[in-house]
Amino acid sequence: GYLSRKWIIKAKGEKWFKENFLHLLTPVSIIALLFTLILLFSFKGEIILTKPLTILWIAIPLFIQTNLIFFLTYGLAKLLKLNYEDAAPSALIGASNHFEVAIATAIMVFGISSGAALATVVGVLIEVPVMLMLVSVCKRTRNFF
Repeated sequence: GYLSRKWIIKAKGEKWFKENFLHLLTPVSIIALLFTLILLFSFKGEIILTKPLTILWIAIPLFIQTNLIFFLTYGLAKLLKLNYEDAAPSALIGASNHFEVAIATAIMVFGISSGAALATVVGVLIEVPVMLMLVSVCKRTRNFF
């Protein structure tokens, strides 16, 4: 990343890098993440369907962690008298588990058939609806700030 960025800026200029290259790279990264998730779900689909208790044991701590971090951060933002526009994104970003990084790390370190890779798949399944729920909390509590 760093070396290719330096090389592209040196060859084409920073303006071209920001206005052209980054706009081309964004859809590629989204497609790559989607492909990775499809691949992981195809490898872990049987476990997800046949071992729901295992999935539940992974999901419960993730649910608790995400909510705990969100509400601690959101409450602290209120105590610090941050405005809503700063408090809501801060709490949501703080609560996010950044599973795209976790997926890549788990696969590279432990392999695609590992329990760590399974945990990242469950993490994605849990994080998306939980984060949507927390966005709803933010919207309903906007007037508190």
